[in-house]
Amino acid sequence: MRRTVPYLLPFALIALVLCALALSPFAPLAGAQGEQKLTATTSPSSKTTNASSSDPRLSYPATRKIEHVDNYHGTVVADPYRWLEEDNSPERAAWVEAENKVTFVYLEKIPFRGQLVTRLEKLYNYPKYTAPARRGDHFFFTKNDGLQNQSVWYVQKGFDGPPEVLIDPNKFSTDGTSRLGTFSLSKDGKMAVYGISKGGSDWQEYFVLDVAAKKTQSDKLEWVKVSSVAWAGDGFYYSRYPAPEKGKELTSKNEDHQVFFHKLGTSQSEDELAYEDKVNTERFHIVQTTDDERFAILTISDRSTGKKGNSLFFRDVATGDKTFTPIVAEIGDDSYGVIDNVGDKFLIETDHNAPNGRIFLFDPKNPDEKNWKEVIPEKTEPLQGAGTAGGKLFLTYLKDVTTRAYVYSFDGKLENEIKMPGLGAAFGLGGRPDDKLVFYTFTSFNFPPTIYKYDIATKKSTLFRQPEIPGFQATDYETKQVFYNSKDGTRVPMFLVYKKGLKLDGNNPTLLYGYGGFNVVQSPSFNSLRMALLEQGVVYASANMRGGGEYGEKWHEAGTKLKKQNVFDDFIAAAEYLIANKYTSSEKLAIQGGSNGGLLVGAVMNQRPELFKVAIPQVGVMDMLRFHKFTIGSNWIADYGSSDNPDEFKALYAYSPLHNLKVGGKYPATLITTADHDDRVVPAHSFKYAAALQAAQGGEAPVLIRIDTKSGHGASNTKKAIETTADIYSFILYNLGVTPK
Repeated sequence: MRRTVPYLLPFALIALVLCALALSPFAPLAGAQGEQKLTATTSPSSKTTNASSSDPRLSYPATRKIEHVDNYHGTVVADPYRWLEEDNSPERAAWVEAENKVTFVYLEKIPFRGQLVTRLEKLYNYPKYTAPARRGDHFFFTKNDGLQNQSVWYVQKGFDGPPEVLIDPNKFSTDGTSRLGTFSLSKDGKMAVYGISKGGSDWQEYFVLDVAAKKTQSDKLEWVKVSSVAWAGDGFYYSRYPAPEKGKELTSKNEDHQVFFHKLGTSQSEDELAYEDKVNTERFHIVQTTDDERFAILTISDRSTGKKGNSLFFRDVATGDKTFTPIVAEIGDDSYGVIDNVGDKFLIETDHNAPNGRIFLFDPKNPDEKNWKEVIPEKTEPLQGAGTAGGKLFLTYLKDVTTRAYVYSFDGKLENEIKMPGLGAAFGLGGRPDDKLVFYTFTSFNFPPTIYKYDIATKKSTLFRQPEIPGFQATDYETKQVFYNSKDGTRVPMFLVYKKGLKLDGNNPTLLYGYGGFNVVQSPSFNSLRMALLEQGVVYASANMRGGGEYGEKWHEAGTKLKKQNVFDDFIAAAEYLIANKYTSSEKLAIQGGSNGGLLVGAVMNQRPELFKVAIPQVGVMDMLRFHKFTIGSNWIADYGSSDNPDEFKALYAYSPLHNLKVGGKYPATLITTADHDDRVVPAHSFKYAAALQAAQGGEAPVLIRIDTKSGHGASNTKKAIETTADIYSFILYNLGVTPK
């Protein structure tokens, strides 16, 4: 059984992450200026205005301004582009079309853009597998032949049986933009639930698949979002919202998250309501079940209140119990998650009084906290993940952002360490109670995702499946980890990847990437598309700033709410380190980040525009005063704070990318990216920011926005992902003055 570390659970399931996760591999100052009057008052279709007086070659669509102001605790803030939030506005649609026209005319003039697309296709065109999952004597896994828009699920009997297609998401739609979201096998492997997302939306429709017959059943569940599939007997638990107002699916605030039990073979209207909270309408309610299906575990979080923890309840399904009994009744800042049950007791991981995480054995018959038995005490390294398989407890820890894996008995005795092939990231350790083998995947910046098979009895790992990438030689590249001091003296790690033979002459084109939020770990991981930059001599730098989970909950907290500026200081210090140590210069430095990382890029280029030559803010949270007004945005308050709070408003207003642009400022060459179906970080964030930045730009560098269609917070298929990556890389190389060989 595999469980996510509990303090990642609420955000991991909605997958915001944010960004770093959603964008892979295709792939968020005091004295705000938001109230300054900008230029351009006509409609998008009427005329264009020059990018700047010194660069008459590039003209942008004029963006209408309105006289709209908001009063935040006595501070009046103008919002002249509020109309760009109107999801179904014909005027907004015309603006999008006009902006895209300018952007693609610019991109099409980059002489090597077409060649770069071809190169990326070649780099990505190799078979990609996921580690197998066992059900009985059958194994289930996904495979992408190379350039398929979606990976295909296969099933095979034993290790030697021929693989058979179980479900092919490439047949969901003719244009490849309907993709497979959830896929969950029942405990016996006879049935599966799969979710379809259309056009990149976070909304899913659930369907039921008969595995043996490979046939979809009549079951259809709508308006599913932020949900697990928790199998129990003749059905499963899942979470959904009431149907949103027609036409408001992409921007409506999501409220009243409910848990239902669906009995196989029935209609959704017959589903049994298992849990709801009509009072606290912005909470997430997620149910999982133990491997023996005896217990249903309910996790409740309410990050809209600023609390980053969760409460925890259980229901004894075997007895027919219909109520959820509290393990932890109230939501606070501590997180809890059930790893598995041991008979009628629960193994629970938590950061309560242990910011790096620890594990307890909980007995429902003696629920007082004083009776909780500590099984795994807190260590100096943060607990990354926990799973069970074959009667063993598998734990992974982070040591300076790299994985260490260990096997324990259920009573907490260390049995052995699973040695990794090098310094990198491993995931997938977990399985079924009767498993004899456990599969896991290891990767690093110059080590493609490789699947290993661990034999529980012999305690040995062997290679199971290794990708073969035409033309890629790991020995051609070097990866190293460095540490630098941030503004306040905090020691921050950063990975550097580059072609061997690098000269430290301050003239290397460099791409600095960051995220820094929501306890997300920016792990060392492979991306074959990145090779298109590395082989041209680009240095790739990945900074592990505060706000992430690299060093546990204290590291996370140090980059949240009133301390969010620490994240930006860490990123700026990373850039200064690269320049001071002669890896690059300001004229050769590009920065990139998505979602929360897009916010990061927007904030630092406002604060230190002279430090960067190119900026790529992707699907960023750019309006820090209104992010909580849309879809699931209120659940980010636990990290960001809220403009409804006077002190938090001051902090947000001081760095909000939209509100800290200075008219006439000289900003880096900027390519903003978003998508029309992003219902996580709604595209209005990027629209308003692009309009304001284009009007404020006083330098010659271009400010463009690339708006993808039928995509969401991440690319909806391989083709779109490669096209987006090609445009980003082309823009970076072109504006850094690099002509690919």
